[in-house]
Amino acid sequence: MSSAHHFQLAVQDVAYGPLQHLLFSWPPGVSWVCGDEGKGKTTLLRLLAGDLQPTAGQVITPEGGVFWIDLQDSTHDATTVQACWDALRAHYPRWNQDLLQDLAEELGMTQHLDKRLSMLSAGSRRKVMVVAALASGATVTLLDQPFAALDLASVRVIHEFLHEAAEHSSRAWIVADYEAPNDLPLASVLNLDAPR
Repeated sequence: MSSAHHFQLAVQDVAYGPLQHLLFSWPPGVSWVCGDEGKGKTTLLRLLAGDLQPTAGQVITPEGGVFWIDLQDSTHDATTVQACWDALRAHYPRWNQDLLQDLAEELGMTQHLDKRLSMLSAGSRRKVMVVAALASGATVTLLDQPFAALDLASVRVIHEFLHEAAEHSSRAWIVADYEAPNDLPLASVLNLDAPR
């Protein structure tokens, strides 16, 4: 019964910070939230994740969990890569360990498993988040600027994953970045720069 018919991910007249009276729904597949700095891309992801509560309106999410984590702040510095993944795995019943291992290998992260996050470059730290997100098995996966500070080979790996995910009929991947790509089959694009 997890068909696209039962999939509902939406914001209804939501307000928080730069976002005012936002009304939008996302279908399954890969969607993009784009816009300039300060327009509310990360804020919107945090609202969808339940990390923030809107000051007005309603956020509707489907069953099966929403994956969101921000590993950039210092609270995660002392955690090792492996410990971070192990802790996240406990929260997602459909976690795909085989996919995690494949992605860790393809993104060159296997040699960093015992390193603390504070020891990683900005790009490697971002890879820890992206690998966990893609392996989570969550019904909704939120990715905040997944390509920032990454090498081209890693960008290609993530791009290929999103290309395959675009065909999914009961899960959604929402990517927040400055511009939507023209080489991915996107289910929807929400441009926060556009007048509403």
